[in-house]
Order: sequence, then C-alpha cells, then structure tokens
Amino acid sequence: MDLVNDIQQLMNELSASIKVLRKNGNELAQAESDYKICLRQEALKLRAEENMPVTLINQIIYGVPEVAEKRLRRDIAQTMYNTNQEHINVTKLKLRLLEAQLNREWGNKE
Repeated sequence: MDLVNDIQQLMNELSASIKVLRKNGNELAQAESDYKICLRQEALKLRAEENMPVTLINQIIYGVPEVAEKRLRRDIAQTMYNTNQEHINVTKLKLRLLEAQLNREWGNKE
C-alpha cells in the first residue's frame, strides 16, 4: 500500500504545483507588462527630453536603473515559472514510474 500512498501524495503535489504555476504565470505576465511599459516610457523620455539619437537609445536604456530593475523582476518571474514547470514534469515522471512499479507488483497487464 505504500505505492498507492506515494502515488496519492504525488497527485496532491501535482495539483498544488499546477496552482502555483498559474500564480507564477500571472506574475510573469505582469512583470513582462511592467517591464515593457517602463522600457517604452524611458525610451520616449530619452528621445524627447534628452534629444538622444534613436540609434543610441537601445544601448543606453538597459542601464537605466528603473528599466534594469523591471527587467530583473521579469527574469526572476520567468525563472520561477520555468522551475515550476520543470517540477511538474518531474512529478509526472515520478508518477509514471510508481504506476509502472505498482502494475508490476500487482501483476496488472496494460
């Protein structure tokens, strides 16, 4: 019965991870939106207020502290989302392995 309990525990873990993935996905989308808005605002500010040539804006803008902070938050959110996806994939693999082992032990044929 340990295998059945392990499978049930992994199923619960998988369900919880899917909920976390949704939360992380929302945070990633919001961070991406915040970053793009800040990037656009700073590009317009550099062009309008500082009369910076358009060709230089792309090189300068990523060093603006607010843009760099938003980009960092976006990258962290992306990492969290990707890590959560990988955790879900590993949990699914563990489930498949336990189910195969359960089938072998109980002699069930697929």
